[in-house]
Amino acid sequence: MLGVINLIHESDEMESLTASRCLATVPFGARFRLIDFTLSSMVNSGINKVGVFAQTKYRSLMDHLGSGKHWDLHHRQSGLFIMPPVTDDVNEVRRGDLYHFYQHRDFFTRSTHDFVLVTRSHMICNIDFEGVLASHKASGADITVICKEESALFGGRARKVQIDEKGRVTAMQDHFGRMESDLVSMEMYLMRKELLLELVDTSLAQGQDHLVRHAIMSRVDKMRIQCYKYDGYLGVVNTLNSYYQNSMQLLRPDVWKSLFFEPGPIFTKVKDEPPARYAEGAKTSNSIIANGCIIEGTVINSILFRGVHVRKGAVVRNSIVMQNGIIGENSTVNHAILDKDVTVERSRELYGAEASPFIALKRKVI
Repeated sequence: MLGVINLIHESDEMESLTASRCLATVPFGARFRLIDFTLSSMVNSGINKVGVFAQTKYRSLMDHLGSGKHWDLHHRQSGLFIMPPVTDDVNEVRRGDLYHFYQHRDFFTRSTHDFVLVTRSHMICNIDFEGVLASHKASGADITVICKEESALFGGRARKVQIDEKGRVTAMQDHFGRMESDLVSMEMYLMRKELLLELVDTSLAQGQDHLVRHAIMSRVDKMRIQCYKYDGYLGVVNTLNSYYQNSMQLLRPDVWKSLFFEPGPIFTKVKDEPPARYAEGAKTSNSIIANGCIIEGTVINSILFRGVHVRKGAVVRNSIVMQNGIIGENSTVNHAILDKDVTVERSRELYGAEASPFIALKRKVI
């Protein structure tokens, strides 16, 4: 399989968290980025050539992915390719993913792979794509779409899917539709490379330039689109509420184990940091605390990224504090999301709510 991570017009309702970064590089789970889950699943499934189609705000994406060495994609027999827009024209950049696929068609035509797996970056899961390929071949389908029976999306937005008794997709609808179905699309589509290139050419010729909305959803009756049901953990993270809720789910040991280790490990950019240090009098409970942190106060039901310093007398509850955050002495942070390099000065009180957490912009001093 040839891997494609499609960041063109990815659904994004993350407010300030994506003000300076694309959705794919939003920090998640104390040391990871959203794109790490899809990319690691591809690598663990033997996919050795991956193209990441970027659109806007991709500086942090290039910094995070680099040469792909942290995912073992930097060898002669493998490769990680970041595909930015080929033009600076704003009207061209805003066009759909099929147009960008067409502009980078050499990436597809020069590949010797028979199949293409097109995914998004905001689906938090750990999946074996080799099993999907085997199911696709056995079914004889034109396209296989990976779905999940999920009634609780924790505020995430996803396409609804309906299937018949044989697993064939009979209807697909955008997340704002009224379809009654608990089966949601994970935005992962497997098909032959020749079919994808044909869809690109025919759709663009008809003035349509979106893969799912135009090329796939309009052909549900004409092509055989098969559903592959995924039974592992799924987090749909494309809204602020879904980011907070799915982050809090990581505090459950069963979720952490199934997401990060089964069927394979999740890889990310390696940063050498010392172990977390707990001073005398520090208290922690049910939290994820990354390396490089210094804990002098109290941390409860929270996620701390690398290098966070919780000073003496400070209390952090039900919160997410990103890299190099500082919580000053005797300050209280509850139901909050603090972006990278945020400083909370001494004796401050920050309170949000579970349904509406307090948000602090990157490098803000409070």
